Amino acid sequence: MSEIDPITLSVLSGRMEQIADEMDATLFRAAFNPIIAEAHDASHGLYHAGSGDTLVQGKSGLPIFVGVMSFAVKAVIEKVAADGDLADGDIFIFNDAHIGGTHLSDMRLVRPYFRDGKLFCYLASVGHWHDVGGAVPGNYNPAATEVFQEAFVLPPVRLARAGTINQDIIDILLRNTRLPQSARGDLNGQLGALDLGVRRMDELLDEYGAPTVRSALDALGHRAEALMRAELSDLPDGRWEAEDFLDNDGITDEPLAIRVALEIKGDRMTLDFTGSAPQCAGPVNIALPTTVATAYVAIKHIFPDLPANAGVMRPIAVEVPEGSLLSAEFPSPTGGYTETILRMIDVIFSAFAKAAPDRVVANAYGTINALSIAGKRSDGKPWVMFSFYGGGHGGSPESDGLNHGNAPISTATIPPMEILEAAYPVMFRKWALRPDSAGAGKHRGGMGAVYEIEVLEENGAEAFLFGERGRFAPKGIANGQDGALNRFSFEQDDGWQTPPLASKMRGIKLQQGQAVRLETPGGGGYGNAEERSATDIARDVARGLVEAEAADRIYGRTWREASS
Repeated sequence: MSEIDPITLSVLSGRMEQIADEMDATLFRAAFNPIIAEAHDASHGLYHAGSGDTLVQGKSGLPIFVGVMSFAVKAVIEKVAADGDLADGDIFIFNDAHIGGTHLSDMRLVRPYFRDGKLFCYLASVGHWHDVGGAVPGNYNPAATEVFQEAFVLPPVRLARAGTINQDIIDILLRNTRLPQSARGDLNGQLGALDLGVRRMDELLDEYGAPTVRSALDALGHRAEALMRAELSDLPDGRWEAEDFLDNDGITDEPLAIRVALEIKGDRMTLDFTGSAPQCAGPVNIALPTTVATAYVAIKHIFPDLPANAGVMRPIAVEVPEGSLLSAEFPSPTGGYTETILRMIDVIFSAFAKAAPDRVVANAYGTINALSIAGKRSDGKPWVMFSFYGGGHGGSPESDGLNHGNAPISTATIPPMEILEAAYPVMFRKWALRPDSAGAGKHRGGMGAVYEIEVLEENGAEAFLFGERGRFAPKGIANGQDGALNRFSFEQDDGWQTPPLASKMRGIKLQQGQAVRLETPGGGGYGNAEERSATDIARDVARGLVEAEAADRIYGRTWREASS
């Protein structure tokens, strides 16, 4: 590897990040479905030609995709090795979660980038499609016991050969969705993003030359590794453990343990998930690529200044027992992967808090509350409103947690209610912060939210919920208190009802004028509640975030006197 000066390296790093950012923006503007266009549930990046390792990722996409897309590119590399051919202009497409991670809603496109007739790197695009078939509109099926009940499964196949699109593949995809127009628009958006990536890479290599850019990519990986090793060396050696639980798997009403032992020795770290629950019947399993990628996301939260590059993970070993729900095998269902990886992040944070509490925040609300409401309009056309919902983030060493934030697995945004109401026959009766939902502490957690959604369509609708934290609240750290539990209810002719499994249910029939209600958790608190200032408590009470009676119970009546 030839040496590259720091200034050129910095310039090239920024240029390549900009390429990935532009690819993100291209898809966000072109996508038809709000989960990509508004929520930004997508990602783009550059990947190593030989290993598939992440080289550069855009800053607007989901962090969880940094790691899993590396596995997706590796799957394409393995296919090419087996088939024995690869051409400039080839594009591969698939959604198989056991190969590429996450779940079947995430459609992956991988395109080789050639320079002077030689493979230089791979470009990749992933986006959450609105509907990919399966038993439940929107694909979050809480009762699935195999992937075939979740969505149509597509292994890695060539969508394009040497620049010529295979229309047969597109025909198959559009026949296996309830929303073909949305799928076509999202696919075209991803293809457009890849085209732009190729043009921008051509411009970059025309300006700097392939050897210089290749040297920069190698140097970025080595420097990411060196930075990670330096960070670990500054921490105490030791072993710390933590555990938490999922409510259930949607099939059997039994909690599922997620356990981690975090060990630091010098400039290396091990995350050992031995003791976690075995593979289960329901769709909270995750494949090994997802587990490794989640470990990366947690590490990036703890060390935010490190670059989005595979070199970060070189000093970190992730040990996952075979047969566990963290290394599930095909065809186990994986649709609810979001809930499991959120719990993984929670236990990593809780374990790390015992080693260096100043580095982490308390648990966030811990569920995306994947809610689908679907039906047919008066003209017979189907509609599917799928979205995720926010909650409180954990308190930190410096401040209270964020109110009504999005899940820490992503930089996505919660789709605005105005967009959802304009697109679907629903009305939000309520969209507000949830009082008394945050865990108390020196710095309290952020507030959860209350959403109440009424069906306006005269044909009614059917609702499906895939959530968590209905029985195990988000934990505080450094003696902070836990946040509130997740609560879901739905309106029926005889009043409001709740799911038997607390956080998961399918087939909820709703008549016109009936509604569902989500009351999401707040974040856990950080530090002793006794250390919270009376001024902060009084401010929360005055703003309606904490009821006065609750403040009396948690902090004692002395806060009133001290703040007066």
